[in-house]
Amino acid sequence: MTETTTMPGGTPRFAVPGRIAVSEQAESTWQTATLTEIRRETPHAATFRLAVPRWAGHLPGQHLMLRLTAGDGYTAQRHYSIASAPDDSGHIELTLDRVPDGEVSGWFHTVARPGDTIDVRGPLSGFFAWPGDRPALLLGAGSGVVPLMSMIRHHRARGLEVPLRMLVSARGPEELIYAAELGAETTPVFTRSAPAGVPVGRVTAAHLAPLLAERPPGGWEAYVCGSNGFAEHVSRLLVRAGQPADRIRIERFG
Repeated sequence: MTETTTMPGGTPRFAVPGRIAVSEQAESTWQTATLTEIRRETPHAATFRLAVPRWAGHLPGQHLMLRLTAGDGYTAQRHYSIASAPDDSGHIELTLDRVPDGEVSGWFHTVARPGDTIDVRGPLSGFFAWPGDRPALLLGAGSGVVPLMSMIRHHRARGLEVPLRMLVSARGPEELIYAAELGAETTPVFTRSAPAGVPVGRVTAAHLAPLLAERPPGGWEAYVCGSNGFAEHVSRLLVRAGQPADRIRIERFG
């Protein structure tokens, strides 16, 4: 991993890829968030909008820790990627798959209602963050698209001209999270069912070739998010196609 350079006064210059510093106070301080909206994305995924008045802000690609506390004092904690772009609205959004037998995702999908409160702390992790300063090639599968969507939303909201492309894998069109929001920057790959005339199967070198052929001056910074199997498979394809291994950032789940 390369270093992040710093300008006088401690402001990151991001001249080269590297880990972005995370506030120790943000990492350690719990605060109360209020659920304000629930939006269905797919049969198994929904977006939960949270009001967090004292949120310190985040960068696309970062995540938070979420804590639920039961009436008897039992607590459950989980890490979740932030789906929303950074803004000053005082709100953040999380998109959660319902995991079979999942304590936290099950509560969100079956019990949670607007007005409920949850404890959160963050943002966390500077390694997977993308400040919008360098060309980004995004590759996600399933709910791995969540932090990548934060990057796309940031890119659009700021009108950034830096190149950005995304390839996202889903089981079928009905399982493609944010389908209505995806644009020309996105290439979908369907592994189990697809519209007529669209091939079905896992991501291959042929899917990556057109994206890598667009390689901008200085090359891509690749962001890969998904299951262990997806992350390892896609990373191998990228390296075989010439993407430098130290320019691949990976976030895994499952």
